Amino acid sequence: MNTPIVIGIDAGGTMTDTILVDRNGHFKIGKAATTPHNEAEGFIASAEDAADAWGISLEDLFSHLDVVLYSGTGMLNTLLSRTGRRLGLITTKGMEDMVLMGRGLQAWADYSYSDRLHAVTHQHPDPLVPRRRTHGVTERIDQFGDVIIPLYEHEVAAAARKLIDDKVDAICIMTIFSHVNPAHEKRIAEICRQEIAGAGADINVLTSHEVRPVIREQSRLNSILIEAYATSRGRKQLRGIEDASKKYGFRYGVQTLLSFGGLTSINHPRLHETMISGPIGGILGAAYVGKLIGNDSLICSDMGGTSFDMGVITRGQTRIENEPLMDRFKLNVPTLHLDTIGAGAGMILKVDPLTKKVSLGPESAGSDPGPICFDRGGTEPTIADCDAILGRLNPDYFLGGKVKLQVEKARLAFKEKCADVLGVSVEEAAEGMIDMLEGDANNALRRVISGQGIHPSEYTLLSYGGSGPLHLAGCSKGIGFRDVLTFQFAAGFSAFGCTTADYMRRHSVSIQIDIGARADNSELTETANRIDRVWRDLERAAVEEMLADGHAREKVRTVPFLMMRYTGQLEDVEVMSPIPAATNADDMRKVIDQFETVYAKINHRVSRYGEAGFTITELGVIATADKVKPLLVKRPLGPSNPAAAHKGTREAYIGGRWHKADLYEMDLLEPGHEISGPAIVEHPATTLVIDPQDRVFIDEWTLLHYEHA
Repeated sequence: MNTPIVIGIDAGGTMTDTILVDRNGHFKIGKAATTPHNEAEGFIASAEDAADAWGISLEDLFSHLDVVLYSGTGMLNTLLSRTGRRLGLITTKGMEDMVLMGRGLQAWADYSYSDRLHAVTHQHPDPLVPRRRTHGVTERIDQFGDVIIPLYEHEVAAAARKLIDDKVDAICIMTIFSHVNPAHEKRIAEICRQEIAGAGADINVLTSHEVRPVIREQSRLNSILIEAYATSRGRKQLRGIEDASKKYGFRYGVQTLLSFGGLTSINHPRLHETMISGPIGGILGAAYVGKLIGNDSLICSDMGGTSFDMGVITRGQTRIENEPLMDRFKLNVPTLHLDTIGAGAGMILKVDPLTKKVSLGPESAGSDPGPICFDRGGTEPTIADCDAILGRLNPDYFLGGKVKLQVEKARLAFKEKCADVLGVSVEEAAEGMIDMLEGDANNALRRVISGQGIHPSEYTLLSYGGSGPLHLAGCSKGIGFRDVLTFQFAAGFSAFGCTTADYMRRHSVSIQIDIGARADNSELTETANRIDRVWRDLERAAVEEMLADGHAREKVRTVPFLMMRYTGQLEDVEVMSPIPAATNADDMRKVIDQFETVYAKINHRVSRYGEAGFTITELGVIATADKVKPLLVKRPLGPSNPAAAHKGTREAYIGGRWHKADLYEMDLLEPGHEISGPAIVEHPATTLVIDPQDRVFIDEWTLLHYEHA
């Protein structure tokens, strides 16, 4: 094997996973506990674990790397814990209460059904900027970009001085319709910078037309506030990771993952676009594997210690959400759509002594203190403790033996806090808890599929994450998938997916173009020319950013795209343009045909409605440049007997009784091998439990196919 040239890191809520990839696509996985106070510590520990597996030192590793790719949830945690910066806001006079009013959709988001019924329990999300640090200034631009009221500059200067006296860390500027004409925002920023310089202060100035020049004031406001509030701490963590890499000899800049699935430098001016980067890697990896196995309808399921994330790729189309919810804020950031429920191996279990009601979570034991069996000070029983009690986890081989599981300690605590309260045996209680978790995940998968209007028999389920294979049997039972897959590198699959991404920049702008159902050639040509002018401007901006990141011009490719809908609809569909430029009526017809094809794939062919006409709401350009990707190696199928990987037996409690389960080493399984349950397949970073009568088959890509009896 050559020296690795790409390292991909996915820092989750509990574990930080690492994947190393060499020039030929060979790869190895590493793992360590996440360190939220200083993410660089977990990053180096995880990289060291992977370097050990490869058999090289950290210095050897980093000095040969071309790409260090880091994705995590640090910025999201800043937002969730409300530990961001002190902000001030300057907006159009009359809109000062916009932050407090919010939108009904976000005010009720993430509320349970009962809380939606009983409005007395309702609370708005805490505002990121208080009303007293929000200043309105007189100005008005209309929806066509015409100046109706000129900017009152003396009001801007007064507002800036007040915010400087208030000792804010950043001033955000958001005026109405600035996405059509940003002249007033630019001038407000100029005045603010003059005042800041005059006062000798160190304050950032951000404008909404630079952060996100897109329609819908509330989402645009949220985007700029979150960019200002949460990303500075994230940048600091990312710089710490870059410094740690350089200390060991890395020569370039660290990259991170955008929420719509591409790589960008950590100096990206719109870093809030990378806030939900970790789980996105899984969807990218799934699309990559889908090409190998020849199925483009995939359900991705990622179970870690804290959450169960699900993504759907339907007939090659991944749903892009234009206004995702982040901690009850609607944002204008295109994001690959994910459904998430709180369900993971770190979920804390509670039993109410009076009602005997069992509840799973929503709290997770995380990596510190972790489950009781980790013996790091955790006192509350978790699903992982149940897995250890029932013999499904190997106490001497967790993280390859780096963590010795204290099963007896977990058993005593679980007996006292759960089993005795319920009045049943420890095994019955522990398996009941696991059944509840797997039932929740199973129902969530059914919900996600039924929303697509497609039969489960078209989908392949991909199960990954540290706990994915451990609970795969129960999560996938009875749904009727075409195929169920997991991986030897399941624990690092999101990191693997991150490394399949290319470098990317995405620039877009809101627009309102209506095309009649019977538009003639001259109308279509005029529309084409109007669209093309916007595409050229966006392409220039995207390419300039790529060049600034050090990419050669000849390596940069650009693809224009549109957000379209049938006129009168509320939801847009993202359409990649089938042509590089639009110049005439025929080009426009190709674009419309492409929209109808994509619309039929996502919804259904009978749902097309061309008679209503078409509306284009957004135009954009995506610029990309290639990088080295991991390769899965195809090998011929061998004999079915997996004797070489067999390493003994262990008592495991499955399906209401103890079984003598066969144990296998996951990395020693070869194409062609078949395993029948009850069996447990172990890997330093994950464990696959095979129920009695079920079987697992290893295919030519060394992917593990789970077959229910």
